[in-house]
Amino acid sequence: MITLERIVRELRDYDGEEIKIMEVCGTHTSSIFKNGIRSLISPKIRLISGPGCPVCVTPSVYVDKLVDIAGQERHCVLTFGDMMKVKGSRMSLTEAVAAGARVRVLYSPLDAVKIALEDKNTQYVFAAVGFETTTPVYGVLLDEITKREIHNLKLLTSLKIMVPALSYVCENEKNIDAFLAPGHVSVIIGCDVYKELAQKYKKPFVVAGFEGEHILAALYEILCQIKSGRHEMRNLYPNAVTEKGNLAAQSVIQKYFELKDDSWRGIGTIEKSALKLKPEYSKFDAGSSFDEFEEKIPAGCRCRDVILGRINPPECPLFSGACTPLNAVGPCMVSTEGVCGIWYKNRGGKG
Repeated sequence: MITLERIVRELRDYDGEEIKIMEVCGTHTSSIFKNGIRSLISPKIRLISGPGCPVCVTPSVYVDKLVDIAGQERHCVLTFGDMMKVKGSRMSLTEAVAAGARVRVLYSPLDAVKIALEDKNTQYVFAAVGFETTTPVYGVLLDEITKREIHNLKLLTSLKIMVPALSYVCENEKNIDAFLAPGHVSVIIGCDVYKELAQKYKKPFVVAGFEGEHILAALYEILCQIKSGRHEMRNLYPNAVTEKGNLAAQSVIQKYFELKDDSWRGIGTIEKSALKLKPEYSKFDAGSSFDEFEEKIPAGCRCRDVILGRINPPECPLFSGACTPLNAVGPCMVSTEGVCGIWYKNRGGKG
C-alpha cells in the first residue's frame, strides 16, 4: 500500500542522479513554499519554476502600447492590478498615471461593460492578459460587447497558450527531466495534450492539484517513472481535470480567437503560442499586433534564466537587493504569481 509516509520517505531517501523537475504554475510554486516541500525531499530532487505567469512574459512593447493609449485624450485603460507595475521600455502604468494618464483597476473583465455604458464619450481599452484559464472570460466579455452594441470598449490582447511554451522549453533546455503540469490551465485544455509531449520529449508530465499531498504524490509519480525508465502523462487531479478539458470554455475561445506567433518576455518569439482576435472581430482590437522588436533585458537581470528553469531566483545578482516587489527590475518580480515575487515573499524559507 502506498501511504503518504512511504511517499515522503522515498522522496527523502532518494540518492540517485539529480532529477530536475519544472513546476509551471505559480500556484504550485507558492504551495511548494507553503508546505515546505523542499525540506521533505532529497536535495537530489531539484524543483525549478517555469513560464507560468502571464504578466511576467508580457513583452514591454505591449506595456508601451497601453501607456500610449492611456495618455490619449478621452481614452482610458482598464486592467487588473498586477499589470500596473510592469515596466515597458519607458515606464509602467503606475508611472503613466502619475504623469496624468487614465487607468482604472478592475477585479473582473465584465465590470468593463458597466463602465463603458456609463461613459460613452471615453474610449476604453481592456488589457486582456492571461493564459487559457482567463481567455474564456474575455470571450464572454466580447459576447456582452456584441449583444449590447458597445462601441467604446476594445481589447488589447496578450493571451498566451501553454503547450507551445512547454515545447519550447523541452527543445531548448535539455537538462529538465520532468514537468509538474499546470493545474489551472489543465482544467481548461485537459490532460490529453501532454501525452504527445511526454512521448516526443521522453519526459514525464504529471498533472496535480495544489495541496501539499497532491504535489508530493506527483513528485513520487515522477520519481517512480524516472527510476523505471518511463515517460508518461499521468493525471493526479481527476476531480478537476478531464482528458479533453472544459469543452464549453474551449468553444468560447475558438469562436473569437485564432493561433498566432508571439513574443514571450524573457524568451523570445514562440510559434503559434498566442491567441489573437480573428479578422471578423478586428473592430474590437485596440492594436494587439506588433512589428518585430528587440526586447531589452535590464543589465544584470536574469529573468530569462529563471523563466527557462536554468536558475532559481536567489541565483540572480539583483534578487532581493536591487530588485524587489517595490522596485521590480525584471518582469518576474512584478506579480504575486511571478516566480521571483513568490521567492521574495518566502525568502529564507526552504520551500
